[in-house]
Amino acid sequence: MIGLGRMGANMVRRLINYGHECVVYDHSPNPVKDLVKDKAIGTTSLSDFVTKLRKPRAIWLMVPAAVVDDSISDLMPLLEAEDILIDGGNSYYVDDIRRARELTARCIHYVDVGTSGGVWGLERGYCLMIGGESNVVRHLAPIFTTLASGTGYIQRTPAVRMQVGPRNRVICTAARLAPATLSKWSTTASNTGSWRRTPKE
Repeated sequence: MIGLGRMGANMVRRLINYGHECVVYDHSPNPVKDLVKDKAIGTTSLSDFVTKLRKPRAIWLMVPAAVVDDSISDLMPLLEAEDILIDGGNSYYVDDIRRARELTARCIHYVDVGTSGGVWGLERGYCLMIGGESNVVRHLAPIFTTLASGTGYIQRTPAVRMQVGPRNRVICTAARLAPATLSKWSTTASNTGSWRRTPKE
C-alpha cells in the first residue's frame, strides 16, 4: 500500500487482521511507523518498498487522483513485466482507460478500484468497484474479499421506488444508505443479470 491516510492505513489494518502480509510506504514516515506497530512491513523509499514485495508485485495506490500519474511514473523504473498497479482512488475513468493502455504496452497490469467506506471500513468493510483483466482480478480476489466482506450480516435498507413523473421523467427515491450497506465487490466485466433485486416495498 502506497498512501497511508485514514483510508489507506485502515485498509492495511483490515488486511493484516485477516492474515494478509502488507508492505507499506508513505512520503511521511509517521504513518509507516504506526503501521509497523500493527505488524505491517515498513519501508523508507519506493525502491525499498518494491524490493520487499513478492513477484508478481501487487501495488495498491491510495493517493489523491491528482498525483496518481506521478506515482506511477516514479514506480515504473522499479517494476517488471506482470507486476500489478491498483488505483484505489477516485480517478476519472478516462484517465484509468489511458493508464491501462499505456501500462499494458509495458506488460504491467492496471486495475482501477473505486473504494469507499471511510472510517467505518476497518470494521465493516469497503465498497469496491473493480475494473481490470479478469485473470488479474481473480488473482487479487483474496484481497478484495477481505476488504469487502459482503452484506450478509448487515440489515438491508428499503428498496428503491421508481415511478414515471410529469413529462415521462423517471423519479427515483431511496432511503439513505448506511456506509456499510454496499460492502461488496463487483467488477466492470460482470453484468447485473445474476444479482438479486431488492424486494419492492
